[in-house]
Amino acid sequence: MTWTMPPETAPQERIWMAFPCEGETLGETSEQREAGYAVWAEVANTIARFQPVTMIVDPSAMAQARRRLDSQIELVERSVGEFWMRDSGPTFVHDAQGQLAAVDWIFNGWGGHAWANAGPDRDTARFIADLVGAPVIPSLLVNEGGGIHVDGAGTVLLTETVQLDPNRNPHADRQRVEAEMARVLGTHNAVWLSRGLSRDYDEFGTSGHVDIVATSPAPGKLLMHAQTNPEHPDFEVSATLRRELSEAVDANGKPFEIIELPAPEVLRDAHGFVDYSYVNHLVINDAVIACGFGEHRADARAAQSLAGVYGDREIVTLDARELFARGGGIHCITQQQPKAGA
Repeated sequence: MTWTMPPETAPQERIWMAFPCEGETLGETSEQREAGYAVWAEVANTIARFQPVTMIVDPSAMAQARRRLDSQIELVERSVGEFWMRDSGPTFVHDAQGQLAAVDWIFNGWGGHAWANAGPDRDTARFIADLVGAPVIPSLLVNEGGGIHVDGAGTVLLTETVQLDPNRNPHADRQRVEAEMARVLGTHNAVWLSRGLSRDYDEFGTSGHVDIVATSPAPGKLLMHAQTNPEHPDFEVSATLRRELSEAVDANGKPFEIIELPAPEVLRDAHGFVDYSYVNHLVINDAVIACGFGEHRADARAAQSLAGVYGDREIVTLDARELFARGGGIHCITQQQPKAGA
């Protein structure tokens, strides 16, 4: 059986999310919890203006979800640990006839972080696959959806510090990872980046997810995060990643057209250097849900760049600072289900 992961620009059936529940990620104070509930709900309600959304909700959070979410959002009650659906949920693929299947990666809490409540989420992918009637493709690779991006034409973006992380896959090498990507995603050209952004290696980071670093809006094109201030450690990181991407080729052996998305001007928050990235946007059927960071000029510049590569889709910018304070962005809390046969 041949499987192919459609690009995020392919027609979608719905978006999957998980609603926050109490724990370290949501926050310890009532103000932190309120902010977390609010931003997850805003993202879901915005997406629901354009297409269906299904929200997995822990029983303890059902009252909050019903109060905050649009009535057209489908709520499914189930135990939730962490609520980064990109990472704990399935990666959907198609067979040669366009029928849907779901890749079930091993999820171990981003390398087994002590704070990660990963237990309830280890079978989330299978649970969702059963709900939609999709066969499961089991993988022995520890991986998360935020650790990969595909262009739909044979290329997958990866980072060495994720798929080759000894706390994830201690016996893996590039060849084995690429073979597994080929088996379950249908890719045959891997672009390896050496690392992710600096903040992503802190206590609550993922150790280098690619989905805040680079993405492919179309075959042959890459959007990449660019930190332009030399006072930020990601200034050097951006230079390294730019060099690596400029040396890479697509599945046809051609160099990529690289479009930079400059970071906002802010350098720090209360916890240190930020990893605010406009790369971490969500593409849906008629819109792009973009991260904003409270800087009008930088947010507008990013929206203009996204509009330039995503055609007629409406660009909707939402303040993502509360998401990034918890370790991710809009792309990280969502997972697209492509239409069958598309």
